[in-house]
Amino acid sequence: MPPETSSAAPAAASTTPVAETLATAVAALGGTTRAGQVQMAEAVARALAEGEHLLVQAGTGTGKSLAYLVPSLLHDKRVVIATATLALQHQLVERDLPRLVGALKGRRLDTSYAVLKGRSNYACLHRIREGVPDDQGTLSMDIPMGDMATKVLELRTWAEEQAQSQGTGERDNAPRHTDREWRQVSVTHRDCLGAAKCPFGEECFAERAKEKAQKSHLVVTNHSLLAIDAIEGVPMIPEYDAVVIDEAHELVARVTQAATDELTANDVERAARRSQRHVDGTEADDLADAGEALRVAMGDAAAGRFTALPADLADALVLVRDAARACLSAYPKQSGDTASEAGPDPGLQQARGSVQELFQIAERMAEHKESDVLWLAEGGERIPARLCVAPLQVWAQMRERLLSDKTVVFASATLKLGGDFGVVAGSLGLRKDDAELPWRGLDVGSPFDYGRQGILYVARHLPTPGRDGMVPAVLDEIVELIDAAEGRTLGLFSSRRAAEAAAEAVRKRLPHLTTLAQGDAQLPELAAQFVGDPHTVLFGTLSLWQGLDVPGDTCQLVLIDRIPFPRPDDPLMSARQQAADKAGGNGFMQVAATHAALLLAQGAGRLIRTTSDRGVVAVLDPRLATARYGGFLKASLPPMWPTVDPAIARQALRRLAESAG
Repeated sequence: MPPETSSAAPAAASTTPVAETLATAVAALGGTTRAGQVQMAEAVARALAEGEHLLVQAGTGTGKSLAYLVPSLLHDKRVVIATATLALQHQLVERDLPRLVGALKGRRLDTSYAVLKGRSNYACLHRIREGVPDDQGTLSMDIPMGDMATKVLELRTWAEEQAQSQGTGERDNAPRHTDREWRQVSVTHRDCLGAAKCPFGEECFAERAKEKAQKSHLVVTNHSLLAIDAIEGVPMIPEYDAVVIDEAHELVARVTQAATDELTANDVERAARRSQRHVDGTEADDLADAGEALRVAMGDAAAGRFTALPADLADALVLVRDAARACLSAYPKQSGDTASEAGPDPGLQQARGSVQELFQIAERMAEHKESDVLWLAEGGERIPARLCVAPLQVWAQMRERLLSDKTVVFASATLKLGGDFGVVAGSLGLRKDDAELPWRGLDVGSPFDYGRQGILYVARHLPTPGRDGMVPAVLDEIVELIDAAEGRTLGLFSSRRAAEAAAEAVRKRLPHLTTLAQGDAQLPELAAQFVGDPHTVLFGTLSLWQGLDVPGDTCQLVLIDRIPFPRPDDPLMSARQQAADKAGGNGFMQVAATHAALLLAQGAGRLIRTTSDRGVVAVLDPRLATARYGGFLKASLPPMWPTVDPAIARQALRRLAESAG
């Protein structure tokens, strides 16, 4: 079979074990057989059996979760399911898997499953019961006073109840709280004492989760943990045979994020303060001096990407690296491993861990290899300036450390860009006609009739977006479309400033509608209000492009203000584009256009979520119709009926509004 196939045709009736098991599950759950779902399930089963990598595009409504869960349960070895979002992870563990296991009850299948998250997602009993060292190394049980203190005490009580009832201690199940409050009852992997040294190791929620995963056939985790385990080489997941990566269009970004390090002068000074209690010589003071030198050098440097490090900044990084190394050497030998009657010294272990991490990051930045991108990010009122380093590419690491060792199934509603799988496959480490790592692409289509259900309207008559923000003609267009739709609009914008400008114009000119903008409240609250009142408009940025699911009459118009190319000053994207040009490729198409195509497809996908949904996707950027790359971008979108006539778009929206009532 060629490495790349595309089919949305109905699958023939099948009596294979996977098709039969899937039919049993679907019937037990009260569903109906979907040809694309059967086709995907059989393709996943084949990939797992033959060790062939698979990219499968399954449109919204296909039922892809069942299509990979059933063959994964039938596989004779452990399979890892990795998701990008906590929402999908929660859906799998709390809804899909329990229902599937119930439907298959009585069959001779190992239907055991477990969820694994990063350590900071679990409450830490050591921190709750004995406190943690402050910056001076003093063990402290203090927490801020007022409402936060009340909430933290509530979280501590909840955690103790979880420990007593053998609960999971997972953050998702905790009483409502903020990030800051959760940090008072949890630790990162760096600050964890480890099960062998912690007096509460046997009760540890994170360790219990690992033990359950060790005994389970399916392990549900996230992209970041998978990256740390497989690519960074830090063992986090029990040995497994294959992995299904859902929301696979997000994988490269998540792997890059997991391999990105940041450094601030505050980090250095904090590590120095924590070391002063444990180091007798001047090494901790020397580390503090290095932190001050770094602060000065960062203050003198211009924000942005460095093709070569400024001399002062290079010297400061070397100073931090060498001071951190000397400080590590000055720590008492093996003290962190000594089990005295008082138990391990968490202050010493965690202080040393912070210096170790500091040394590794400073060394990576000081070396500044061609395989890394280094930049200075400006600070703000509450965020200090920080140095960042990220891998230029991750496909080689994925190819060498994941694809060469495991069978991988990549699943998403968005894997074909410009009409084929090659672009995404290449970013993941797979080549066309790859003899060494065979793979294939499969598009099982969608149960939706996009040509009848949706209109793609491109506002060809509008001016090309520039740096001046929302010009009057664009605001007029937005108001006219929303007026025709009588609300029912999700606005996806390239920047917070553009979203706020549009919201202000709509509030002023269409006061009878409810206009919400991202930032007015928490996203779940905004989404609930949007769903609750059809005469509502919701404007926002990136998290709405991918994270909102609002089927029905609530959303009949999706507005996209401009093609979502990466910012020209984005350090990582600009470096990748430059590298592609240098290698003889087309950096714009390989990086910028690919990034835009993925986001456009995700954004347009917010419109049609069920077979009864109808509506218009309006792109207010004429380049989608006029630029040479427009064809590539449109080929990445669902096949909706196209028009450039604003009157047709408004007329369709009025008809939909009238029928919705």
